Amino acid sequence: MTHIVVLGSMNMDLVTYVAKAPQRGETVTGREFRTVPGGKGANQAIAAARAGATVSMIGAIGNDAFGLRMRDTLEHSGVDTDFLRTVEDPSGTAHIVVDDEGGNAIVVIPGANGTVDHLSPGDEAVIASADALLLQLEIPLAAVVAGARAARRHGVRTVLTPSPAQPLPPELLAATDLLVPNEYEAVTLTGRTDPREAAVALLELVPQVVVTLGATGCLYRARGTEPLVVPAPRVTAVDSTGAGDTFVGTLAVALAEEKPVREALSWAAAAAAISVQREGASASMPYRPEIDARFTA
Repeated sequence: MTHIVVLGSMNMDLVTYVAKAPQRGETVTGREFRTVPGGKGANQAIAAARAGATVSMIGAIGNDAFGLRMRDTLEHSGVDTDFLRTVEDPSGTAHIVVDDEGGNAIVVIPGANGTVDHLSPGDEAVIASADALLLQLEIPLAAVVAGARAARRHGVRTVLTPSPAQPLPPELLAATDLLVPNEYEAVTLTGRTDPREAAVALLELVPQVVVTLGATGCLYRARGTEPLVVPAPRVTAVDSTGAGDTFVGTLAVALAEEKPVREALSWAAAAAAISVQREGASASMPYRPEIDARFTA
């Protein structure tokens, strides 16, 4: 079975559902509030596990109720938590407002995630055993770089989601095999507002790029190949929180299973389309039989 390792964040998502998100200085009445385990790292781990991979999670939670619930959620989805640290800092939280069109705005407070600034004993060994390492930017960059370098030393594919958007150090880009930004992140990294131009610019930094385009689909570029655009299935979005992480986690599994690139992208897009039709992040992520049933080549 494919083995995916995720080095990244664990957050409790504090989600408020409103008809329309408030503007600065405005107060609105929401219709519902939920606490849902999330964080880009945990989300990608759960997505990959539900897509059929064996998954190990490297990260940190607090010694609190949120931390216990997040660990239980990972384990319930089949994610190995042997490399998940428990620290004295409070667990990370993400404060999310979701409007009736399925859009969202998010404020992340790192908490325990901020303590993941290095690899702990055993982390490199589990990375070395993987088919792919998934990375994001909700933990300190020092750990992200260390993880990417460990993967490179052992010939493990690295998949980086550059979120939250920020400039990336050359040593991280040099150890990245596949970069998966959304449109906003691609602009931040390149200054190019057109996704096609941004993808070309990013190929000067990494060998492969997938720019996700929301409801439109995604754009794939690799050095020496023609661009590949894969449309997203048409669905009515309820909550887009976690859709990008669903896409990345599922895509990593498909590529590790050596599916052709177009098929892998379409399979991941099908998973993301299922997720946006449900509320929540990790709670919305589909299992492999659901993805297979929705997938069309």
